[in-house]
Amino acid sequence: MQSNKGNLQVLFEDNHIIVTNKRAGDITQGDKTGDKPLSEVVKEYIKDKYNKPGKVFIGTVHRLDRPTSGIIIFARTSKALERLNKMLREKTIKKTYWAIVKNQPKNKVDTLINFLKKDTKKNKSFVYKKEIDGSKKAILHYNTIKKLDNYSLIEVDLETGRHHQIRTQLSHIGCPIKGDLKYGSDRSNKDGSISLHARKINFIHPVTKEEINITSPPPNDIIWNACL
Repeated sequence: MQSNKGNLQVLFEDNHIIVTNKRAGDITQGDKTGDKPLSEVVKEYIKDKYNKPGKVFIGTVHRLDRPTSGIIIFARTSKALERLNKMLREKTIKKTYWAIVKNQPKNKVDTLINFLKKDTKKNKSFVYKKEIDGSKKAILHYNTIKKLDNYSLIEVDLETGRHHQIRTQLSHIGCPIKGDLKYGSDRSNKDGSISLHARKINFIHPVTKEEINITSPPPNDIIWNACL
């Protein structure tokens, strides 16, 4: 079930939830930039499609960093939002990411365990081998699934959801994400994106209890297309 309306790509929708494919550069929720967030675009889409009078309820379940792309779930009812938030806390929503990184990881498949501490002023996280004051344990599993000319395509499964976790941990093993100047990439992507994409999501529907599996197409450019 996919539809495109303007700049919104809908991957799944019913009366309870709507799942979209966020473009790199879009913000999930309103912030200090004042730019129009994806949550507002979704509200307008629902209002227009279903001729809804008055205010439309859209609950943001999770977020993606502005320069990343991929799957975002929104709740259409407060009941669905409450249940999805509980599922997030209990880690029963499984997310898989694709990252195009510089170099090839030393190990084709590995689990990375570090402690990350966020520097709020710099909006950046730093890696520590041992726990320090204010740090949080970060665990991810990766698999190298394709070798490109100058880059590698890595599939990442997150066990924890820390600030900039994938970006920080991959950079720490010498594989910064393409375009991610903040974490060691030597050049930016032309559109200001970083080559990190929320590729798949798997969860039990909060109301119907069906298993939902969704895969989102990555951005349409030469290097992403070479990965498919």
